[in-house]
Amino acid sequence: MPQIGNGLSAGLQFISIKTEKEEQMTGQDYSAVITANITAQEATERINRVADWWTANFTGASGRVGNAFTVRFGETFVDFGVVELVPARRIVWRVTDCNLHFIEDKKEWKDTRVVFDISSDGAATTVTMTHAGLAPGTECYEVCKKGWNFCIRESLQRLLTENQGMPNGGGRRQESSEEAGAETR
Repeated sequence: MPQIGNGLSAGLQFISIKTEKEEQMTGQDYSAVITANITAQEATERINRVADWWTANFTGASGRVGNAFTVRFGETFVDFGVVELVPARRIVWRVTDCNLHFIEDKKEWKDTRVVFDISSDGAATTVTMTHAGLAPGTECYEVCKKGWNFCIRESLQRLLTENQGMPNGGGRRQESSEEAGAETR
């Protein structure tokens, strides 16, 4: 049963609705932390440039609550809705539909969330990305972990530090056709 909670963040009121799947998520969800010498606002703006760090096969918009967008990798696609965006603090995308063609449960990411928590100490900004619902034991975990590691720790990191990411793997060799969709995820 979805739960509704109220919260205040940076003077903005928002409503967070959690599905049953999200309620079952654990502290073992995939997470990556990166740091760059930019402002938290710059980090927010660059994270929202999805086509510059994840995939050029991006349609839609990601810069405001209520926006929707799709990323595609051949047969694989993931549809997102932007459910929370507090500039310089937090971005939350909810997977509204997906087709993970390379695994049996092609809808495994549906109702999961990709969360970017952003903090700054004045000199550097830290981004913690968590894919809430992608945890050990899920069918996609190992392949998707590898893809996220590249996208966040290499491509997004480079976009934050050099203003130039490496969408779609930046031309790096993919290990197998089965992993091709997940490699750049």
